[in-house]
Amino acid sequence: MSKHFQQTDFWCDFKCAHGWKKISFNEINILTRTFKKGPVNFSLAYIPLAPEYNSLDYSSYFECVSEFVKKLKPLLPKNTLCVRFDFPIDFSDTSERDFFVKGISKYTKKLNIKKSNVDIQPPDSTYIDLFLSQDEILSSMKSKWRYNIRYASKHGVNVRRSSFADSTFQKDLESFYNLYKITSQRDGIGIHPISYYEDLLRRGALNNDNKVFLYIASHDDEDLAAIITLFSKDEAIYLYGCSGNHKRNLMPAYLVQWTAICDAKKYGSKIYDFYGIPPTDNENHPMHGLYLFKTGFGGKKIYRIGSFDIPLSFAYRLYIFAENIRAFWHKKIMKKIRGR
Repeated sequence: MSKHFQQTDFWCDFKCAHGWKKISFNEINILTRTFKKGPVNFSLAYIPLAPEYNSLDYSSYFECVSEFVKKLKPLLPKNTLCVRFDFPIDFSDTSERDFFVKGISKYTKKLNIKKSNVDIQPPDSTYIDLFLSQDEILSSMKSKWRYNIRYASKHGVNVRRSSFADSTFQKDLESFYNLYKITSQRDGIGIHPISYYEDLLRRGALNNDNKVFLYIASHDDEDLAAIITLFSKDEAIYLYGCSGNHKRNLMPAYLVQWTAICDAKKYGSKIYDFYGIPPTDNENHPMHGLYLFKTGFGGKKIYRIGSFDIPLSFAYRLYIFAENIRAFWHKKIMKKIRGR
């Protein structure tokens, strides 16, 4: 597989339109962001899903990473606190991943590569092999998921695909955003301004290699659920999803996903990536329902090692302290408040 979508110029240029800047160095895209408020002025550098890992020699890989950052440093803003990586190292289960992380600790410690407590990208995901036939994909799902797809279709749920070039796009975008606001309030998730999603869909309509579509499931002219999916020849990525509070018993979220999966197969994508699941089937996990929903479609689970930092400044420690407090506030305190 070629570059992950987050390493493509398409995605990085999109992020640059929303607060980031891009540096291309040794065929790797690096995103930087500067934060200024009063006397506070610092920058962060972020490298998603790179460099490629093609060896079992842990030490040589992380030595190359360290050398890469040394060469990169002169190109970064002078006040950059650290370079944060999400390494493209995949495992088939959590025990393999944990064994790897433990095994590399002596190398990362020596090279001053630190595990971040906050992951930028979801380390774990599940994806469907689109080389399989539709019947094979369906047979790999849980039986309840196949039933829900048929149930939604049989009971009048319709799915339409919308792109920026369509005459109904603005109306569809507003419907998506209204559903997303409901989901955000219900589930306590963050949400971008509507202009963010509009820009992504606009760019996805104009780009030849990466297409982005909006799918909306409706019943009797009432929109019930929606997703935004990116298509390329290598992968299809389920980026954003939302649903309303009405007619959830009609299972619109299942049919809208199935429609996108079928379209991704027709497009020629190799996999359909659900992009983000909890690490285990833990009923106490706040996102347990999401785990059940995504894994129920079958496919292969993958586990990555999460975010790692290479500090470049003494102020890095202060930033990490503040970042950990912020994460605790949102994940623990605000979750409890919303749950009341």
